[in-house]
Amino acid sequence: MRKETEHWWMQAKRDLVTASNSLNSEDYYACAFFVQQAVEKALKALILFKNKEKIMGHSLVHLGNFVGIPIQFVPELKKLSPQYFLSRYPDASEEIPYELYDEGIAKDFLKIGQEILTWIENQLK
Repeated sequence: MRKETEHWWMQAKRDLVTASNSLNSEDYYACAFFVQQAVEKALKALILFKNKEKIMGHSLVHLGNFVGIPIQFVPELKKLSPQYFLSRYPDASEEIPYELYDEGIAKDFLKIGQEILTWIENQLK
């Protein structure tokens, strides 16, 4: 694995750890954000691994389609993708971001992230 690819992959895995830590500290909005980040970075690692080129953007659906992610993950990517901004910006939803999330939502996002990163890890072998 190229160094650049490894860096994206290692950061993706660490972001998933941070998401788990955020769940444990009841920072559910941060869990949502870091799961989204983990999946985005993992997909970008896989793109670099397969195509040796960078791709810009934050749409998880677009990145997932680019690497041929299994269809069962597409609805999950659609749930995670907007967390990039919804979990951080009050003007994105006209709500306070940390009030939009609860333990159940955060656990669901974390499970999705773990499943997708497991699939990506298998692709990187």
